[in-house]
Amino acid sequence: MDNVLSARVLMGISLGFHIIYATIGIGLPLMLMIAEGLSLRTRDELYHQLARRWIRPAGVLFAIGAVSGTILSFELGLLWPRFMAFSGPLIGLAFSMEGYAFFVEAIFLALYIYGEQRLSRRMLFFCTIVLTVAAAISAVFVISANAWMNTPTGFRLADGKLVDVHPFQALTNPSWAHEALHGTLAAYVATGFAVAGVYALHLLRGHRSEYNKRALTLALAVASVSLPLMLVSGDWSAMTIAVQQKPKLAAMEALFTTTKGAPLYIGGWPDPATGTVLYGIRIPNLLSYLAFRDTDAIVEGLDAFPPGTTPDPRLVHPFFDLMVASFFIMLAPAGWFWWLHWRRQEVPLNKWPLRALLLASPFGMIALESGWLVTEFGRQPWIARGHMRVTEGVTPQTSIGLVLFTFFVVYLALTVGLLMLLMRPATIENGTKAPQEDRHVDP
Repeated sequence: MDNVLSARVLMGISLGFHIIYATIGIGLPLMLMIAEGLSLRTRDELYHQLARRWIRPAGVLFAIGAVSGTILSFELGLLWPRFMAFSGPLIGLAFSMEGYAFFVEAIFLALYIYGEQRLSRRMLFFCTIVLTVAAAISAVFVISANAWMNTPTGFRLADGKLVDVHPFQALTNPSWAHEALHGTLAAYVATGFAVAGVYALHLLRGHRSEYNKRALTLALAVASVSLPLMLVSGDWSAMTIAVQQKPKLAAMEALFTTTKGAPLYIGGWPDPATGTVLYGIRIPNLLSYLAFRDTDAIVEGLDAFPPGTTPDPRLVHPFFDLMVASFFIMLAPAGWFWWLHWRRQEVPLNKWPLRALLLASPFGMIALESGWLVTEFGRQPWIARGHMRVTEGVTPQTSIGLVLFTFFVVYLALTVGLLMLLMRPATIENGTKAPQEDRHVDP
């Protein structure tokens, strides 16, 4: 591989793994806060025990996320020095503020972990509130840097040099609000479904303790509340992209030709040679309506932009469809579970609803990773849209392949260890064998 492809693959692998660590690191504190809050309100010790058992993976994820985030910081400087020289004065504020949020998160995480015997329950609950807010704010600042790459603002170029630099304008760039909201909600959905899947698995294995039931219910409640909010924020993102990043929308929807009353394609394979979408389901006028709330609105296709300046729809469209499909894959079993819960006034323990939740549990992460790929591939060939191409921002150094392989092995080992750890909390309370009747699973 040449240095451009090697740098892109290495950065992509690092970010792909880091997103998983960071996502759970954002979602778990919210679940800790809810569990501690319920413990205070209901005087139920089981919720407190639930939070204390979740804090161990939260702490490990914080450590792993810190390491992988540090690696990414080095990679930005080593792999993309020209880009950092150009963008550093603008996005440096976002990374600095993220560092402050990170330190606040570390302080209150330590207080919560080691303050069990010294702090009151109210103070422990307060620690989880600050921890949840700091984790979310940390993500919001990092997303700001990515959003700036999509809609660069806060500067002016004079003879190829930055002038009139305004870091705060760069921080609050036009893409920041919708990307930050959508990304944070996606983290809550992904974490909630991932944790719910762990407890669904143990209920399927016959471990019907009250601990597993409440853990499943709480995790799925977080995901279920966030799921429709994520849909609304996603609609807002799409409408904003339709105005601010028109080539990205055209690639997302595989729209080759500028069209009045543009159709929406579900699935299918974009074929640039013929300018058509093969095997897709075509819904007339729907894209125009979703983008502009007007069925006759004109939506600019890829043909409206100079050749060589637009993303490849063969990369963007499939991942966009996967992201949207993941939403419905999660929505169906969640709705089924809550309908049964409402009808029976208890946690449903039938095999098929639990199996559906287990099968849907990874799709939060799949949707989040797919959305990230849509964002990145949809900006190509630009690293800072309209100002610097990827090929202009990369390092001239070669021989990145060995580093790429090494980091891939390290990230893979970290992820395997993390998955093993995340499977443990649901089994701690099952050290003694449950009664036979409790291990029966309904058909």
